[in-house]
Amino acid sequence: MNNIYLDHAASTPIRPEVAEVMMKVMTEQYGNASSVHSFGRAAKRLISSARDQVSAVVGCRPDELVFTAGGTESDNLALFGVAAARAERGKHIITTGTEHHAVLHTCQRLEKDGYEVTYLPVDRYGRIHPEQVAEAIRPDTILVSVIYANNEVGTIQPISEIGQITAERDIAFHVDAVQALGALPIHLSELPVDLMSFSSHKINGPQGVGALYVGKNIKLEPLQYGGLQERTRRAGTENMAGIAGFAKAAELAKLELHERTSRDEELRGSLLTELEELVGSSHYHINGHPEHHLAHILNISFPECGTETMLMNLDMEGIAISSGSACTSGSLEPSHVLEAMHLPPNLLQSAVRFSFGLGNTIEEIKITAKKIATILDRIRSRKY
Repeated sequence: MNNIYLDHAASTPIRPEVAEVMMKVMTEQYGNASSVHSFGRAAKRLISSARDQVSAVVGCRPDELVFTAGGTESDNLALFGVAAARAERGKHIITTGTEHHAVLHTCQRLEKDGYEVTYLPVDRYGRIHPEQVAEAIRPDTILVSVIYANNEVGTIQPISEIGQITAERDIAFHVDAVQALGALPIHLSELPVDLMSFSSHKINGPQGVGALYVGKNIKLEPLQYGGLQERTRRAGTENMAGIAGFAKAAELAKLELHERTSRDEELRGSLLTELEELVGSSHYHINGHPEHHLAHILNISFPECGTETMLMNLDMEGIAISSGSACTSGSLEPSHVLEAMHLPPNLLQSAVRFSFGLGNTIEEIKITAKKIATILDRIRSRKY
């Protein structure tokens, strides 16, 4: 039995071209980019070249890009860094109830340090509206953080409109674009955004590396201290192989963005068509925005089957999907995203996330739909 991987929103397989670049660095480059000798200079050139590549992909200046250990560190650096740098101006932060935990838990920590956080409610599709941000702004508001596209339901937020509001009031605007990179075109030179977080392993690059865009007019306090790396914004010897792999993955993701989107839309459409035929549209519910959503993320509730039951049964069939919610001590907690969308209990407790990516085929989608139909039939037969 061939395994089917439909959890690309969690992590993606490394592309062969990326692995090749990384192996070359790991076997040929071992200098420290902070050293002044030829080995160090070669390492520094490699990192500079990678920075040029990634900045070209997202449309910013190379010196506005800070390499990090991934999306979580990028989010933390943005929120903690700006909060500390602007503390004298105020201690009020605005975010949403559907952010990734890397943002929500950071905000909760900031609250313990005396900051006030407004968590904007979302509509039933998981979207906020720009006027909500405008209404929540106070004289002491220093930062707004809104995810570009949600990692659980794929809903895309009105980033440009929100950014125009924050820019007019000189409030720092951070965007978590971890799921958006490679799925949506990003041109930071045209977006009214001050900080943006990225992660390599969502775009078929290596785990453990990412980046934070920091606009040229934004000051932030670093999270860690030591050397002068990343223009003193992120101390520590650089992960050269990871950075090189990230750059290659980003370059390929941009080149193939439209092709990927078309492929993901085809896979998404195929799954829905198969489910409608085999299961019936009255037996499932799509969670997320019907129009403003990422092509590769599809969150569906099957009210007749609990989330954990569906996950386990598909896993036994060699099919990997996700709940999108937190796992504690082996049991699933309700998704904070779906709770914020005010889904009724039967939909909240039966939601699963399918996320498509490199290597997935229509045949895999058809097999998955058939397995779901079989699982639901089995559950119905036990009830009668």
